[in-house]
Amino acid sequence: MNHDASMSTKWLWILGWLGMMAMMACGPKAQFLLLPNSDGTVGKIVVQNSGGTRVVDQAYHETHVDDPTLAPSEPRRMSPSEIQETFGDVLRISVRPPEHFILYFREGTAELTTESKDLVPRILQTIRERRSNDISVVGHADTKGSAEVNFRISKQRAEMVAGMLQAAGVDPTSLDVTSHGERNLLIPTADDVSEPRNRRVEVTVR
Repeated sequence: MNHDASMSTKWLWILGWLGMMAMMACGPKAQFLLLPNSDGTVGKIVVQNSGGTRVVDQAYHETHVDDPTLAPSEPRRMSPSEIQETFGDVLRISVRPPEHFILYFREGTAELTTESKDLVPRILQTIRERRSNDISVVGHADTKGSAEVNFRISKQRAEMVAGMLQAAGVDPTSLDVTSHGERNLLIPTADDVSEPRNRRVEVTVR
C-alpha cells in the first residue's frame, strides 16, 4: 500500500498537511487522517493500493484500508471525539515542523553574501540536531538577464550549497537539489530587474 502527496516528499507532514496512520488490533488495518497546518492551509493525501486510489483533500477527513485487495474507503469527516479516541496518543506526540533557511548571493554569481555565509553553521547544527535525512536545496535567481542564464546560475547556487553541506559531513543521499531559475520569485518584479532577495537558495531541513 502506498500513501503519497501531490509532490514527491519523504515525510507525510510536509507542504502544509499531516497524514497520520493508526494501526489497531480492531477496526481498520490502516487509517489516514488529514489535518490542517498551523496556518490553516490544507494539502492532500493520496492513499493507493492494489484495489484502487483515494484522495483526501479536506481537513479532518479520513480514509481507511481494511483489506489490501480492496480500495481505501470513501473519505469521511471525523468528529473531534472520534479523532481524540483514535489518534489522541499520536496527536500528543510533538512533531517538529520543517526548518527553513534562505541564503543570498552576490549578483550574477554563486558566491554567498557575508551574512549568508554566517548562517551556514546554523543549518549544519540543525541537520545534526534533527538527525535529518531529508533536506531540500532549491536555487533561485532574479530576473536580470535571460531566463536560460538565470536557470543556470540558480542551479550553480544550489549545487554550491549542497557541496558545502556534503563537505561538512552531510550524507549526499539526504539532499534533494533542484533549481527554479527566475520562477517563484520571493519579491515579484518585472523582467530584467536586479533584486538581491531573489538571488537565493532555500534550504529546508525536515
